[in-house]
Amino acid sequence: MSNAASPKKGLGRGFNALISEDFDKSILLTPADRIEKIAVGRIQPSPYQPRRHFDDQALAELASSIKQFGIVQPLVVTPSSDGYTLIAGERRWRAAQLAGLDTVPAIIRSSAELEQLELALIENVQRVDLSPLETAVSIERLHEQFNQSYEQIAKRLGKATSTVNNTVRLLRLPPEARDALAAGQITEGHGRAILALKDDPGLQLKLLELITAHDWSVRQAERYVTSIKNEGASATGARERVETETPATKALAKRLGVPVQIRRTARGGRLELGFKTDDELERLLNLF
Repeated sequence: MSNAASPKKGLGRGFNALISEDFDKSILLTPADRIEKIAVGRIQPSPYQPRRHFDDQALAELASSIKQFGIVQPLVVTPSSDGYTLIAGERRWRAAQLAGLDTVPAIIRSSAELEQLELALIENVQRVDLSPLETAVSIERLHEQFNQSYEQIAKRLGKATSTVNNTVRLLRLPPEARDALAAGQITEGHGRAILALKDDPGLQLKLLELITAHDWSVRQAERYVTSIKNEGASATGARERVETETPATKALAKRLGVPVQIRRTARGGRLELGFKTDDELERLLNLF
């Protein structure tokens, strides 16, 4: 009795298996677009590539992944006088050479087609109904697929470079925080506060939990981060410094008959008493 041959993995599956079915289809103009097989040696890197340094270890890891799983995203190239010029995918092209590939999957684009795709992305970023994460994804596509620096993108969008950089940084949020941002549970400002704790993923998730559970403002989230990073407070201590109500303020509020809150600052803080009318203010002043 013969056994059915098990499917081969990685490069042994042939060229068609080098490309994942769920690759980023924003690089296609129409569903009829085809992915071509191009010799590695016929491709030259773009002189306008904004990334000048490629980490050797990261390239080696990508080459190892390519050997096992293939290239999961096709390169994008445009015809040149002696072959093709890379538009997107230089890391994959370099790693493919390390992996010993003779050919790579690529989509060939004319200058006119590239301009059409680029314009569509620019128009998408300028839409007013995009969420911060959707904007970040579109900006990153301009960066990766068209070799544009964030400074160039900012100029084309009429935005400050710092604004574009801050928006793209949202893509580095933990998946849970990205989901919360997409769902409107946190704001872009909350996201930046969470990013400030990037060296401790556990603290990032703790801050996300505190924001959503206690409806913290962006300022409260920033105060939490400051307490941990600049003041060396523990997570519990940082939370206590952020809370505006304590058993003591609640007791005082009950005695005075008005809201009482603590607002901590880098140098101490202040005690706030709320009032609704001038008569209530005068009553408080008489009490003191």
